[in-house]
Amino acid sequence: MKRVSFKFLTLILIGILMLTACTDSKKSSSESREKPKEAPKTWIADRTIKGLVFMSDGDVSAGMNPEIAKELKKRTGITLELQGITVDDSTEALTAGLASGDLPDFVAFYLDHSGRPEMQILLKAAREGMFHDLTPMLKDSKVYSKYFEEGYLPADTKNNIMFRPEFKGASYFVHMAIDREPGTVSRKYVGGPYILKDIVDKLGINPAEIDTHEKLRALAEQIKAANFKDVNGKPITPIGPTVWGGADRDFIFNDLIWTGTKGEKFLKDKDGQIKHESQTDYGLERVKFVQGLLKDGLLHPEFFTMAENKAKEGVVNKSFGIVSDMHNFVVENSDMKYVPLGPIDTVQGDYQMELPYKSGYAGWSIPTTTDHPEDIVKLADYLASREGKLLAQYGLEGRDYTLDEKGNPVVKKEVLELKEKNPEKAQKLGFRGVRSYWAEHLGFTDIDNMADFGEFEYGERVSGEDTAAADKIIKLWNYDEKLKNAKIVDGSTPKSFIFEFENGENLNIALDTYNENLLRAYYSKSESEAKKILSDSKKLLEKAGLNDYIKLIEKKEKEGTTIRY
Repeated sequence: MKRVSFKFLTLILIGILMLTACTDSKKSSSESREKPKEAPKTWIADRTIKGLVFMSDGDVSAGMNPEIAKELKKRTGITLELQGITVDDSTEALTAGLASGDLPDFVAFYLDHSGRPEMQILLKAAREGMFHDLTPMLKDSKVYSKYFEEGYLPADTKNNIMFRPEFKGASYFVHMAIDREPGTVSRKYVGGPYILKDIVDKLGINPAEIDTHEKLRALAEQIKAANFKDVNGKPITPIGPTVWGGADRDFIFNDLIWTGTKGEKFLKDKDGQIKHESQTDYGLERVKFVQGLLKDGLLHPEFFTMAENKAKEGVVNKSFGIVSDMHNFVVENSDMKYVPLGPIDTVQGDYQMELPYKSGYAGWSIPTTTDHPEDIVKLADYLASREGKLLAQYGLEGRDYTLDEKGNPVVKKEVLELKEKNPEKAQKLGFRGVRSYWAEHLGFTDIDNMADFGEFEYGERVSGEDTAAADKIIKLWNYDEKLKNAKIVDGSTPKSFIFEFENGENLNIALDTYNENLLRAYYSKSESEAKKILSDSKKLLEKAGLNDYIKLIEKKEKEGTTIRY
């Protein structure tokens, strides 16, 4: 177990003080249950609903645009007030907030899947009776009632988050960002490594043929030997970090990582035995590969640590022959100086696009201290409707968009220009299209942008020329063919059950430590030192119960649970 530090105690105190202030103001607010005669059908109640969002600052958008807030009030009677957290660690803040027991009308949190650490905290709170059972209210809704339809929810959301067998039909947390249709691609992203077009042309290579780590290294050697220079006349580095800065991403050595698409480093061997990467040779092989690249000057020494601004400057200046990860919508590559490389195969064989049946992101709950919880569910359901999404994602008709003959929004060019030239000012217009996410916390689900609004992404019908490079890259990478042959997979990830495991917290820490130790091993002085680092990490994992946890995963599979590795 982690030691309870002075910092953590301070966080608890901050959380209690913050939440007490929030709740005190809630108790003093007035509300009316009687619906005015002139109110629209979407009216809920004349009241203030307060939410506390345990997310980082950029994802909260606590300050609503006054005109948007006025329109929401007109339609629903609700004044929505959001508050974010004032500390960096959202998980610790969630622990502190729930420990205080003094909460606003609803809480929202990160929850990509049931294996996230937030799940353990939320389950403890639910078992202690801290949240309302939402099942009856959700069943009585228009949009969220879809969650009860057979096949609508992905398996992890249904079985491990919302309708866990232990709760016997009750649901205490709502999982968000569920696509309306399975296998949905909301935007055609071409992610992974990219290579300078100048290098492709001069060396006469086919980037799609670079599909193994050995071929990648041979290409890096060619790049170094050719003495390419960046726009400032300085020698380029053959392989640079991601466009977003230093990170340990899989893409340049997929075939040296013991994992499937979920990246949790669990996988079955040829005999069907589940193993963690620490129980294979892949970790050490990858370390040897990285150390060789670093030793020969083929990999940037700050590959795992570079700051984002420095990495983006390097991309703009063409300082890296290969960028380890970017995608086709990155603005720094709108001139297509870089084109896709690979993709690199995996330890399971040739690359194949894999799509989740559906996936989720974030969640919300209503504390039992909240009066009339049905109001929060009704607001969430309204925000998840097409009308609610139109307000939340496109803003106000006339001010921010017009409607075409089909009733779909046509974004005003001046809004798009403002977003490009002054994004901070544009954000103050207060809707998702300009990066204001106030409605995400309750209503961002049942997603099908093309069906609802006639476009995958906000404003793309108007700004078609702005996506010209992205569209060309999609064709260059043969995206549609890969999509046609994609594998759609539903199920739980190997770590979905880690907090059911008796020693789950310690094991989770040990798994995180293994990834941290890989970084240490990459920069170790010798192969023997790297071996010791990884060997010690394996011992820590086994001491934390790795082998028993693998038995639990095997048991889940025998019981019929599909595991997405």
